[in-house]
Amino acid sequence: MLKEGSLPAIDPVVDIYNAISIRYAVPVGGENLAAYRGEPRLAIARGDEPFDTLKSAEPVVEYPEPGEVIWRDDIGVTCRRWNWRQGVRTRLDSGAQTMWFILESLPAMPLSALHEAGERLVGYLQQLMPGARASITLLRADDEGDLR
Repeated sequence: MLKEGSLPAIDPVVDIYNAISIRYAVPVGGENLAAYRGEPRLAIARGDEPFDTLKSAEPVVEYPEPGEVIWRDDIGVTCRRWNWRQGVRTRLDSGAQTMWFILESLPAMPLSALHEAGERLVGYLQQLMPGARASITLLRADDEGDLR
């Protein structure tokens, strides 16, 4: 957020999902699905998984804390601290053709509000990119913490 309370413009797609995140008070992340190797998955970090990021505009590799919740693929971490801190390798840019969006909620958020946020995100993306195809899938953790 800027001092006057507005969001900085980054990219039209990023601006849309940031606005949804603020409007619904839910973490929203966008990823370039074509940059993934293997399936995206939510995991508990061991602490040795590489995470490509930038520090002072320079590329660096960091590692999550053991026990940290991460999104990852077969290469390494794609997002840290759930989907709060996105990595460089899978971030969205203007060349992305296949996008994947993550909206994360806790039980305190009514499921209807999560669905509304997802539907609004899809609606705005389709306004920006007429003809874009989208689907919404709800993932839930089971008692062991595995997504289903």
